[in-house]
Amino acid sequence: MFNKIIKLILAAGIIAFAIYQFTLGNIGNGISLILLAGVFVFLYFKNEFILLAFLKLRKQDFEGTKKWLDKIKNPETALVKKQQGYFSYLHGIMTMQDNMNASEKHFKKAIDLGLAMDHDLAMAKLNLAGIAFSKRRKQEAQKLLTEAQKLDKHGMLDEQIKMMKQNMKQAVGPNQHYGAGGSVRSQKRRSR
Repeated sequence: MFNKIIKLILAAGIIAFAIYQFTLGNIGNGISLILLAGVFVFLYFKNEFILLAFLKLRKQDFEGTKKWLDKIKNPETALVKKQQGYFSYLHGIMTMQDNMNASEKHFKKAIDLGLAMDHDLAMAKLNLAGIAFSKRRKQEAQKLLTEAQKLDKHGMLDEQIKMMKQNMKQAVGPNQHYGAGGSVRSQKRRSR
């Protein structure tokens, strides 16, 4: 894997050579070289290992996803800011089942660094809401859930959001039958 600066240097060198080819009259070579430089510019903004990790994740191959993520040794130098966000986002998804504290840390870092798509940001906030709810931080979970719902403009997470809201209501539901005076039956007995 190339450092992000090396990718830009390679792209600039290839473009310079393409201009030289144009001056010699080799138009086909120049166009081909500009397309090749475009690949390096694309890989500057979209890291190849992040793309391959997303491909593996789509196929539910978590081991393959982890393998591609592990190839990125130093994300600060190898990735632009948004790609660092996706690096943390993928790590959050990977650690969700095993270590909720690490997963929460990764999702928060991903949100701080920024994610390019609103859907991904909504998914990160939905996962954070689930973690907060499981840690009995209901107000934070409700806030994150509302933010996730606002970000989900295409309704791709409607089912998950509805399930989360239902789970939150069920967790609150049984406590509503018991007040300071005990259950409803004990209050009726006292009134007699």
